[in-house]
Amino acid sequence: MSPRLNFRQIEAFRAVMLTGTTIAAANMLNTTQPSISRSLAQIQSAAKLKLFELDRGRLRPTPEAVMLFEAVQRNFLGLEAIEETVALLRRSGIGRLRVACTPALGMSVMPAVMARFKVRQPDVHITLRTISSYDVREGLLNGLYDLGVTTNSLQLEGAQLQTKVVDQVAAVCVMSRSHRLATHAHVGPRHFQSETLLTLDRQDDLSDEWRRALALAKVVPSSMIETTYSATICRLAEVGAGIGVVNPYIASVFSDRLRVVPVKPTIGVKIFVAYPRHVAMSALASEFITQISDQFRNDPRPSRSGKR
Repeated sequence: MSPRLNFRQIEAFRAVMLTGTTIAAANMLNTTQPSISRSLAQIQSAAKLKLFELDRGRLRPTPEAVMLFEAVQRNFLGLEAIEETVALLRRSGIGRLRVACTPALGMSVMPAVMARFKVRQPDVHITLRTISSYDVREGLLNGLYDLGVTTNSLQLEGAQLQTKVVDQVAAVCVMSRSHRLATHAHVGPRHFQSETLLTLDRQDDLSDEWRRALALAKVVPSSMIETTYSATICRLAEVGAGIGVVNPYIASVFSDRLRVVPVKPTIGVKIFVAYPRHVAMSALASEFITQISDQFRNDPRPSRSGKR
């Protein structure tokens, strides 16, 4: 059985291929020229191949050496990539961060959070997916995301997820600028009598709470348009299709095109950060949560005065 090649021999071979001489290879590896020559002799003996010919003081690689070098180089480049990843992990905990959030937050506060985070961690690769609360939960459970940000706790209940409330704000009512309620300082359930209600489905915290408020006040809207995303509610309200209650973050995106009115009594909207229980949180994920909290805390929206 032929003796196996060791790392020192392969490293010497690679250095000679890169530099052309045993002296330059020795300088590259911070060793001696006899050590390089000995390693070359050992690798040729072990491989039973002639790898070099001497040509005017330089070592000229044979075709076999060129083929071997290609294989060695691929592995060394992989090793260098591993070393770079280790260095990145040492600096920041992990080199990538995968975040999922609902479209309402993805269109409003998350871009600002991303910008702040990238200032602190410019080399980190971030993936931001804007998806439904259900898909946020499923992605976290299946290891697709490190963090999820949502306003819907109903989709997080019963899942093996750790949750943290990073903010709570007051819901607002959105309507067209020409709507009959547009001049009101605030609106309540009674104002929805005989109006078309724009709402999310029943798997949403805010939608469920507002429907209960209407039922308690014995208010029956004339009709209902049920949709999937708060942004759609805002667009429908803008064109006069009805009125709806949404979180103030998505309302701010459309505030130059529709009327945003506080809701009384106040209905709180909680923003949750969720992450898997079974995976230790990385330093990057922890820092990102801090950036989210800071962004919400410093947000100037007037609706924050309704925070409870």
